[in-house]
Amino acid sequence: MDYTIKNSILQVVISNIGAEIHSVKSLHSNYEYIWQANPDVWQRHAPILFPIVGKLKNNQYTFQGKTYQMAQHGFARDMAFELEQHTAESITFLLTDTAQTREIYPFKFELRVNYNLLNNLLEENFSITNKSDYEMIFGIGGHPGFNIPTSSVISKSDFYFSTKPSLTRVQIPIKSNGLLDWSNRSLASTNSLITLSEHLFKNDALVFELHGHDNRISLKTDTSNYHVNVWMRDAPFVGIWSQYPQMADYVCIEPWWGIADRADSTGKLEEKFGMNHLATGKTFTAGFSMAFHD
Repeated sequence: MDYTIKNSILQVVISNIGAEIHSVKSLHSNYEYIWQANPDVWQRHAPILFPIVGKLKNNQYTFQGKTYQMAQHGFARDMAFELEQHTAESITFLLTDTAQTREIYPFKFELRVNYNLLNNLLEENFSITNKSDYEMIFGIGGHPGFNIPTSSVISKSDFYFSTKPSLTRVQIPIKSNGLLDWSNRSLASTNSLITLSEHLFKNDALVFELHGHDNRISLKTDTSNYHVNVWMRDAPFVGIWSQYPQMADYVCIEPWWGIADRADSTGKLEEKFGMNHLATGKTFTAGFSMAFHD
């Protein structure tokens, strides 16, 4: 089921399946900012990644000596969330563990996803509570896909990414099997503009370490007023991704509190790099904001 929140600037549609944004429209221009899930290209809009981000080595892990199977990005994006709160400009969804989730992820949890509108800003907030009798280990992340408004006079190569603060950041390459090529990390020139091109994602997503500081990544063009800003308050990683070899007219800016397995991973969840560890009864919060301009 789809639900709507709106103010005088934006109208946002969110599905209870995956608590996923399906639409963000400007009420001034009627422009649609969110990728509309063309099944021939990428069939999602803005999935939530939980309880892992990225791929596991061999699509499996062990916990307390038992082996579990889990596909890329986890299961939350395909599950029905419960509507917990809904006002004109805010909405909260709740996902809890089930017998089926515990077969692949042996933790009891409450995952809340809140969306809140403030002028042209849309906040996406996560809250995870550990309901298990032992420490919970998890990753979570956003994966919003933003439309690129090309036309007869505006091409994809007219768009670029800019970052703030303007600093170099460590880039983590991804191997062809989707795992992190940790030994080949390098400094990336994120202190300058990153131009969008058909070959930008030839080696999969651009993954950068953020070290939990406040960061902003903007998708812009000098040919129009269109731009999207993604603010990450404390995310340790971010991925920027789109299709390759034939890039479609969208790009994802993905704040992550978790990351794919390293190629040298032991497969033990207790040792998995980049995960969050949460004591019994405790709650973890995180989130990011998206600002839309046209």
